[in-house]
Amino acid sequence: MPEGDTIHRLARELGVIAGEVVTATSPHPRGRATGIAAAVDGRRLETIRAHGKNLLFEFAGPVILRSHLRMSGRWRLDRVSQPLRGQPWLVLATDAWRASQWNGPVLELGRGARGYAPDLLDDHVAIPGLVGRLRESDQSRPLADALVDQRLIGGIGNVWLAEALWAARLSPRALLETVDDAVLGDALTWARRNMQSAVEAGRRPPARAYGRAGRACARCGTAIESFRFGENARTLYQCPYCQRA
Repeated sequence: MPEGDTIHRLARELGVIAGEVVTATSPHPRGRATGIAAAVDGRRLETIRAHGKNLLFEFAGPVILRSHLRMSGRWRLDRVSQPLRGQPWLVLATDAWRASQWNGPVLELGRGARGYAPDLLDDHVAIPGLVGRLRESDQSRPLADALVDQRLIGGIGNVWLAEALWAARLSPRALLETVDDAVLGDALTWARRNMQSAVEAGRRPPARAYGRAGRACARCGTAIESFRFGENARTLYQCPYCQRA
């Protein structure tokens, strides 16, 4: 599933169609059934912005379209001079560019960012405030569950969870109640700084934990472990020596 840095990069890429009146169509029947194209066709697309794992298209009206890609969805940007092959769920076209959304699965007219958790990549969101949100939740939860809970903090997924916990020397199995505020704040600050750097660079740095099961930890040389964890059976990664609970 795309994480916050990917969605922020995507918002920048699609930004070339912002400020324009768009022609909207839904070639795919499932996209057409949402009624989105009819609702935004002929409207000026004022801004495109990311919030956590959500991509928000703000049209004159105001009308706000929310896109969440989950595991299968994607957006593609092409020149309108290029042929459109296949059936995207939604096409937003200007005189020069065409943004097409494929495979859904979430396209809906919504309320914008109101009601969603604060975005970790938003510099206006204070890290102590995010730590406070974690403290308001169940303290018996493992870090692996709490940090990816989009109701608490928006943007972190499996990749950045693994990388931030490795950097902070924290086990994903550690319970919230066992980690003090300063350490939580440092882990979130690390994640924000490195996710923002990935947005600016256009790519992520080499992973130190995620996807490296069986390979040597870059810090101590112990083999990285992977395991399934939680109700959603997420695949988690940790160094059993550096990240002991």
